[in-house]
Formats: sequence, structure tokens, C-alpha cells
Amino acid sequence: MPTMTGIDYQEIKPDAPLSDFIDSFWMLSNHSDQEKPVIIVPDGRIDLFFSFQEPYELTLLGLGSEPSPTSLTPGSRLFAVSFKLLAIDYLFDRKFPTLVDSAYHLPPDYFGITTRDFQAFDHFCDVLSNHFISQLPATIDPRKQNLFALLYASGGTIPIQAISDTVNWSSRQINRYFNQRFGISLKAYCTILRFRASFRQLKEGKLFPEQDFTDQSHFIKNVRKFAGVTPRELSKNENDRFIQFSTLPKK
Repeated sequence: MPTMTGIDYQEIKPDAPLSDFIDSFWMLSNHSDQEKPVIIVPDGRIDLFFSFQEPYELTLLGLGSEPSPTSLTPGSRLFAVSFKLLAIDYLFDRKFPTLVDSAYHLPPDYFGITTRDFQAFDHFCDVLSNHFISQLPATIDPRKQNLFALLYASGGTIPIQAISDTVNWSSRQINRYFNQRFGISLKAYCTILRFRASFRQLKEGKLFPEQDFTDQSHFIKNVRKFAGVTPRELSKNENDRFIQFSTLPKK
């Protein structure tokens, strides 16, 4: 498990059938007496945060398209669920106008569960897993299921035409689905996934693209866009400010 001074991070990956809809359950807490500045970079996930302080509410953060600075206050604790895009179609009963660079505050009992029901992180994971499994419909559109399976397995490198041919869904219809449902084109989403897939290589100090970027210049341009720094600066991650790099699990 990654270690940072005064910071505790835990993550649990869901089993099937939730693994098609949820990337992870995680907990982040600042045990120190100092504020911890952090930067969140786009990673293609949608995050739901559970508040342990008044006002009790749920905060849904949509798809980021640029770096977002924030901070962890002393003594703060976050429980969160990181969703894959398919979850928006099947685990939420509310339609969101846009999911790009957006935040929505939901009632504390939106899922019929509040932070008062959580005794510990593993209990949080168990309670929410059971809830989400109970919400899954009997049938799921296989085109969407296969579409996202291909996207995540390839880290966004699979050509759109190859997706279309495999899932039996025209590229025009797929793009319309992405733009109308998530407010982002499939091409733009794949670029975010390729950036996320480069986290491991960057943390290991490998500064050349390995995720089907056109060339080094293209790679640098995308890292600057999503992280606000060069690949070299991102790989150094001074003071653990890029929190997603600091919390990468060891191989």
C-alpha cells in the first residue's frame, strides 16, 4: 500500500458483476496537523464522495478535462466510489445535464444510505456493494458493456472502427451516445484513458509515450493539458502533490 507522510490511503476493487460499473472503493485521510495541497488530474472516472461533516451530502464529480487543485484539511477523511461510465446508465436514477468538469451535490440519503451507516472502510465497501448489486437490472445492453470493456482493456488505444466492428454498433451511433450521455466525444475520452494508462510508466521515470500517442511532442502536449506540467515534473511528483500518482498501488 502506498505511504505518504500523514496520509492514509486504502483501495478495494469490486468483484463481478460490479467490476463493469465500478473501478474502485477507496478511502483517503489526512492524519497530520497540516493542510495537504494536492492536484487531481483527469483519469476517466466519475467519483462519488461521502461527507463525514455537516452538511452531510454526497458530491459527484464528473469527468475532469484539466488539472484541479484542492487540499486535504487536517484530520479530514474521505470515503469514495470511483465509477466507470456504464454506471451512469444503470446505477443512478437521475440524469445529469453534463458530466465534464462538473460537480453535483446529492442528498445524503440518495442511495438510501448515509455516512452514519458506515462503521469502517471495509463496512462501507460491503454496504455499498450490496446496494449496487441490488440495483442492477436483469438485462444490460451488451453493446455498451462490450464497448466499455474494450476501452478499459486497451487503455483507450483501440481504434473507434475496431470497436464499432466488434460490438456491432456504428461509430456515428457510438459518438452520439457519448456526446449526449456524457458530454464528451469518444475520441476525447480515449485520450484521457491513454493519459491515465501512462501513470505507471511516468511514476517509473519513463518519459517516452507507450500508449499510442503520435510522438513525443503529442505526449508532452497531452500531459501538459491534463496535468499542467511536463512529463518529467509529473514523474517527480514533488511533495506527493499529484495524489493519483502517490496512491498508485505497487506492482
